[in-house]
Amino acid sequence: MTMAPDDARRDALLYQTMREFVQSMDDTLPGKFEITKEGIVHDMMAPVGPHELTTLRIRKRLEKAMPEELVAHTGTPDVEGPSEGIMRHPDVMVIAEADMEVEGSFDPRTLIAAIEVVSRSNPDNDWVSKMRDYPLLGIPLYVIFDPRTGTGAVLSDIHPTPSGPRYATRKEFVYGEDVTIGEWMITTRDMPLYAES
Repeated sequence: MTMAPDDARRDALLYQTMREFVQSMDDTLPGKFEITKEGIVHDMMAPVGPHELTTLRIRKRLEKAMPEELVAHTGTPDVEGPSEGIMRHPDVMVIAEADMEVEGSFDPRTLIAAIEVVSRSNPDNDWVSKMRDYPLLGIPLYVIFDPRTGTGAVLSDIHPTPSGPRYATRKEFVYGEDVTIGEWMITTRDMPLYAES
């Protein structure tokens, strides 16, 4: 599908407006704002202990396995694809330290992997929206850890579909198993679960 110049300008203007709104809200409201193909997503809940502990354990285990020039980054900035109208903030980004030396958002094409720990308050954001957005951004690996169920998945091999780029390969895992992320294997033992509500 080709886009008329007016459509492209309108989409770029809409994205810029959403981006300005998200930046103005960053320190004002609790939670995390991201821009998807459908618009702005606001995860109102601050991450809870199991979410943060899972993120920490993933980061530490990956950095122990990876070469020194790579990092499992858990901070800011966002990953942004303005041409796609997407701005996301993965829980863990596997990236070369040299590719972090930029002003503003990270280029998604420099990421080796985006890793998400499923939010209890908005699981579809991780299992549906990001599963669509990350291949659109060209991120080669998307890994999901789900503390609700003690399961996860590694998605890879981006390929074209009528709905746009999608991951062709999905390898599921259960907490307790070893999982391969890129070239590195980490254990999922001792990953916490959310308490039943």
